[in-house]
Amino acid sequence: VVSTQSTGNWRDCTIVSPDAGGAKRVVSIADRLNVNFALIHKERAIANEVERMTLVGDVTNRTAIIVDDMADTCGTVVKAAEKLREAGAKCVYAVMTHGVFSGPALNRLMESCIEAIVVSNTIPQHEKIARCPKIQVIDISSILGEAIRRTHNGESISYLLKNIPL
Repeated sequence: VVSTQSTGNWRDCTIVSPDAGGAKRVVSIADRLNVNFALIHKERAIANEVERMTLVGDVTNRTAIIVDDMADTCGTVVKAAEKLREAGAKCVYAVMTHGVFSGPALNRLMESCIEAIVVSNTIPQHEKIARCPKIQVIDISSILGEAIRRTHNGESISYLLKNIPL
């Protein structure tokens, strides 16, 4: 998986939301890591068609890490990565919970400036990794198992999420 060796000094990164809807998530992650955050505001003239993207925050000479819940066709994440590079980011990584990767997603990723995209193993990725070596997978089974155990025993799930080791 993406390591401190491949990302350089991880404290010189900026956590980025590709849309306003993920702002709370990236602020929480950035606060926990004690790093900067940014977001991309999408303006649409027509539904489902982004007319313009505006970066809110500074990524100059920093590693940008886009965080979102799902990578489907990867149009938004690829456009966001291009915007971040234009704004001076040294390199761009993406971290998504679910890697759906439908339609043109794999081709878009391969042609993009994204160094790597990390997804959880909620969806099998073996075939897609063979076609797109930029995809990296992390195993979240132990976290899900602990969440199930906590739910069954009436224990706090919030505690689990706030105390995942870094």
